[in-house]
Amino acid sequence: MACAFELEGSFNPAHSRIKIFRFEEQGRFVPYTCTQCAEAWCLHACPVDAIKMNAETGAKVVDEATCVGCKVCTIACPFGTVNYNQSSGKVIKCDLCGGDPACAKACPTEAITYVDANWTGLDKMREWAAKTDTGHSVTEAPSEPAGH
Repeated sequence: MACAFELEGSFNPAHSRIKIFRFEEQGRFVPYTCTQCAEAWCLHACPVDAIKMNAETGAKVVDEATCVGCKVCTIACPFGTVNYNQSSGKVIKCDLCGGDPACAKACPTEAITYVDANWTGLDKMREWAAKTDTGHSVTEAPSEPAGH
């Protein structure tokens, strides 16, 4: 909701650059958004160079004035995090809110955080895993049932 409000001025989850994977059986909902890939396929695929890298944040940002809405970048993104906005006829993706992401500031469980891309975050992942513990450690694989 914070993303939608920050970028579209509405509290409509459909306007968010964040999508949610739903694992209904496990009762888990996992946010995902643009990972700002170093080799951004969306950027390289754009035939009109409408996606540029922001030098300060490293975000791959869509220039709405240049975008022609061809959706080639949506096909090129292997994670499905570049989306077509039917109302504008352009594509939308996370732009990191200029380096101060509204989603990370608003997330009460810290499921969304903003960290340096070169930081692995293993300690943070262990801490988060402990909060959502399923009985398995982050560093060990689940044990096989007897007889397998």
